[in-house]
Amino acid sequence: MTKENGGNLLTSLPLYQMDVEGRHLKLFIMSTLRNKVQLIGNVGQDPVITDLDGGKRVARLTLATNEHYKNKQGERVTNTEWHTLIGWGKLADIIEGFVTKGKEIAIEGKLTSRSYEDKEGNKRYVTEVVLSEILLLGGTTNEE
Repeated sequence: MTKENGGNLLTSLPLYQMDVEGRHLKLFIMSTLRNKVQLIGNVGQDPVITDLDGGKRVARLTLATNEHYKNKQGERVTNTEWHTLIGWGKLADIIEGFVTKGKEIAIEGKLTSRSYEDKEGNKRYVTEVVLSEILLLGGTTNEE
């Protein structure tokens, strides 16, 4: 069995190749992926930056990702998913300085879930992506 860093699916995954009964198999070792999210999309609104006690900063923003497909009638359909992103510390500083509504970005982070009580006392559940990396891509998609 030989190990190689494949440029296929995800380049960060270890790739093992082996022959089994004359068939060449490529195996991705998924044990290295623990709660990892990678997304490319457009920022939905200007980020909200909050300064917390002790000098900590947090940025909260939304990201739209689009999936395109053709339906049974052959019409192109776009499905948009919205993701809430959270960036702490230096990432919040970068987001504040460079990220605006419509900006195309690539992010990496981890999924977190939490609950809270709203003003009416109802328990709400949210899932967010806590950022570890952000990459500024092309321009904006808005017409400003």
